Amino acid sequence: RGVLGSVLLYMLPRKRSVGAVVEEDQEPIAEEAVQKKAKRDCSVSSEVAGSSAMEEENNRANGLEVDANGNSKRSEIDEDLHSRQLAVYGRETMRRLVASNVLISGIQGLGAEIAKNLVLAGVKSITLHDEGDVELWDLSSNFLFSEDDIGKNRALACVLKLQELNNAVTISTLTGTLSKEHLSCFQAVVFTDLSLEKAIEFDDHCHNHRPSIPFIRCEVRGLFGSVFCDFGPEFTVFDLDGEEPHTGIVASITSDNPALVSCVDDERLEFQDGDLVVFSEVQGMTELNDGKPRKIKTARPNSFILDEDTTQFGAYKKGGIVTQIKEPKVLRFRTLREALVEPGDFLLSDFSKFGHPPLLHLAFQALDKFRYEMGRFPVAGSEDDAQKLISLVISLNESLGDGKLEEVDKKLLHHFANGCKAILNPMAAMFGGIVGQEVVKACSGKFHPLFQVRYLTFESLPAEPLEPSDLKPLNCRYDAQISVFGSKLQKKLEEAKVFIVGSGALGCEFLKNLALMGVCCGQKGKLNITDDDVIEKSNLSRQFLFRDWNIGQAKSTVAASAAVSINPSLHIEAFQNRASPDTENVFDDAFWESTDVVINALDNVTARMYIDARCVYFQKPLLESGTLGAKCNTQMVIPHLTENYGASRDPPEKQAPMCTVHSFPHNIDHCLTWARSEFEGLLEKTPNEVNAFLSNPSAYASALKSQGDAQARDLLERVLECLDKDKCETFQDCISWARLRFEDYFSNRVKQLTFTFPEDAATSTGVPFWSAPKRFPRPLEFSSSDLGHLHFVMAASLLRAETFGIPIPDWSKYPKKFADAVDRVIVPEFQPKTGVKIVTDEKATSLSSVSVDDAAVISDLLAKLEECAKKLPPGFRMNPVQFEK
Repeated sequence: RGVLGSVLLYMLPRKRSVGAVVEEDQEPIAEEAVQKKAKRDCSVSSEVAGSSAMEEENNRANGLEVDANGNSKRSEIDEDLHSRQLAVYGRETMRRLVASNVLISGIQGLGAEIAKNLVLAGVKSITLHDEGDVELWDLSSNFLFSEDDIGKNRALACVLKLQELNNAVTISTLTGTLSKEHLSCFQAVVFTDLSLEKAIEFDDHCHNHRPSIPFIRCEVRGLFGSVFCDFGPEFTVFDLDGEEPHTGIVASITSDNPALVSCVDDERLEFQDGDLVVFSEVQGMTELNDGKPRKIKTARPNSFILDEDTTQFGAYKKGGIVTQIKEPKVLRFRTLREALVEPGDFLLSDFSKFGHPPLLHLAFQALDKFRYEMGRFPVAGSEDDAQKLISLVISLNESLGDGKLEEVDKKLLHHFANGCKAILNPMAAMFGGIVGQEVVKACSGKFHPLFQVRYLTFESLPAEPLEPSDLKPLNCRYDAQISVFGSKLQKKLEEAKVFIVGSGALGCEFLKNLALMGVCCGQKGKLNITDDDVIEKSNLSRQFLFRDWNIGQAKSTVAASAAVSINPSLHIEAFQNRASPDTENVFDDAFWESTDVVINALDNVTARMYIDARCVYFQKPLLESGTLGAKCNTQMVIPHLTENYGASRDPPEKQAPMCTVHSFPHNIDHCLTWARSEFEGLLEKTPNEVNAFLSNPSAYASALKSQGDAQARDLLERVLECLDKDKCETFQDCISWARLRFEDYFSNRVKQLTFTFPEDAATSTGVPFWSAPKRFPRPLEFSSSDLGHLHFVMAASLLRAETFGIPIPDWSKYPKKFADAVDRVIVPEFQPKTGVKIVTDEKATSLSSVSVDDAAVISDLLAKLEECAKKLPPGFRMNPVQFEK
């Protein structure tokens, strides 16, 4: 209910639950609560009373934090800042997240990326631990460091810049030796540069702690990376995939053992074998409505076998909704000590490299032993160091006995040895995203965590081996990259000419990565970036190059300035143009010919298709990528080698008939389609038509007369209604209009529909009219004490006032005062009419009456419209409202 209200509610910065009662002294809806931040005083204790620990764990699981007096309190969530996260994680997950304290040890490139992601996510506090100082080597992997920070402690050098990302997160530092007792203060601990011996000690402590403390150890070594997770002996995942429970509309159920349940065939069922489901609204076989979870034995596209004997149940008549039940899952993690011996199944992302994870499992252990014995990393290009590391791997493999690897890939180990000291920013950024998400899972119990070990390697090196002289450091900020790729490739990166399209969440990441890598930082290098959007508050939770003082400024300009602060050598130019056929005078042939590579950071398919077409025409490589919640995709397009982005398309989405959308919706997509259509019709298209008429009445009249059909007549009726019956001159008029809209949408139309087709109506063939997927509707009775109803009227009133240019009074922010104004609206009693035609097929769109001579009616409507125009103030124009997400 109130679907249009939910679409219109973007005007309102605060949201409240439907059904809440409006109080007299309630604060203004538009006024934000001031979020208070208190620094946590974490006292270390080796013994915690079991009851206190359990109470604290329960409070945390319910999104509660404990104050200094031991009392639990709800964590505040800045809904304007975290609106996108709330849509993906949900409110309860966010409450658990903002009550969590996290430790990150090792603030090199990987640690900085993890910290950045968690600060943006909005955890309660982050403690940064590092005993080392910033070196020139670090500047190619950590975007928080500058040359002025060289010699400073890494953790201390990061604090201020991290704090700018989110003032609601408390950020503190530890610069001394870390002990097991320190770990008891946190809900998750992450280590990015910890010896294996110390990691085993800390993990044993976290695993056996009550409650257990999720432990994550991760490393990035050149083009290789590893992640290990231990969330304790019993970790509960409340939601495995974060998706909404799947549903289906029942069409029939057999009286059988097991029973066959068939659903309407207009949508494919998403159930799987073994899923638990519950039934509701089933008529006839009412025994299924008991709320008891039942198991799906065999799932099919439009039906499933239910593991249930229905032979003794009542005969199925009609109706029914089947809904998936998402059960929590308990995972039993092994300790790091155990996983080193029995790692279990490795998580694979590249099935052409089945042998890599077991070998890398040994390689990372061998590297730890090498560092312990030699006190350093292997030197890039040193054959002696590479051979020593390989011998350590072979020795570890031989100690496995029957479980040893049959073959050791020495070429892979050579690559590992040469680059293992380097932390490459692209690798740090990717693993920082993976580990940041694992911390969110650990703190919230949402999404299935990594269980338990993952190794990744990438083929970014040339086929022929690099000369040792090419890997020698040059005493510059890019030495880490040179140790992996060589100085010749580094030079090519610096002289590259790159075009980034979009500077949102992905664009910010790309800019940061390129700046740290030194791309476009040479004398001939050039980076062009374009984006026609401006910064909003909701951007700040993921577009980390922006700050709250940048709100309202151009994204591309601010992002370019921030990238230069990361690497002052970057040569960048920012544009505020949308890349489209309309701007080919800006991005002309010369521009495209001079570009070496294009990177898309777009949010719509139309723009992607255009950029892809230009890249195909000019034969330019394209990096295409996109995100959707916690999901992502990437595609590398190389001319004459791979297919382009537009070569394959998703199948077109199935469009619901308009009669279904308007009169017989049966899923949320139908409701959203209807709401979007009403929004655009009332607030954008009709005001535009009004302005077109007022700008040139004679030309407008001539065009409609020549058209002379039912569509022109319908258009004129809407324009006349807007300037006559529905014309608003005061804000109270807007409230009246909105209140009557509510009555029309959610009461009168439903009453007319059910009057024409009663619940027991049948089709001409004798089949019940209200058969699946049609659902018999019930009219809503408006109540100003129901915030769901009140929000609809408030949002619609504000938008209507905007279209007519009517000032919005301050009292409209107060629910009680606004409710009083709504209650003063006189709502006429509705009587259903006979003879009203309701469309039940795809040939029309909504309720309509019998057609008459359209040309005569158009002439009459135009005459009335001209009379209305004479009553308007000189120069009157409406303000169309364009829908924005």
